[in-house]
Amino acid sequence: MCLGVPMQVQSVPSWGIALCCANADGSGPQRIETSLLLQAPRVGDWLLVHVNIALRALEAVEARQISDAVLAVSRAAAGESFEHLLADLIDREPQLPPHLQAQAEAEAAAENAKGELQ
Repeated sequence: MCLGVPMQVQSVPSWGIALCCANADGSGPQRIETSLLLQAPRVGDWLLVHVNIALRALEAVEARQISDAVLAVSRAAAGESFEHLLADLIDREPQLPPHLQAQAEAEAAAENAKGELQ
């Protein structure tokens, strides 16, 4: 399984490189390749990082949600409480992405039309 983790930019020593720290692990800065990003990162920016490559920039809220989800998986595997880390998902109906919503609505309309003909 591939997993991207949020990391915050601490410094940008040269083009295509940023030194970043993970939100929760407290480890020292890691050298992250940033040349795939549309804009050069600045100190304080959040990046989604996989295998020391920044995949995209993140807003701080999204970075926190991803970090909480990763921590929740770890806590669930250890048999610890994790529900508070997924508060944005509790009591929420699952949502389809827009392209699948349109397909589901079309299928529901076809079923309704079919029921009306019978």
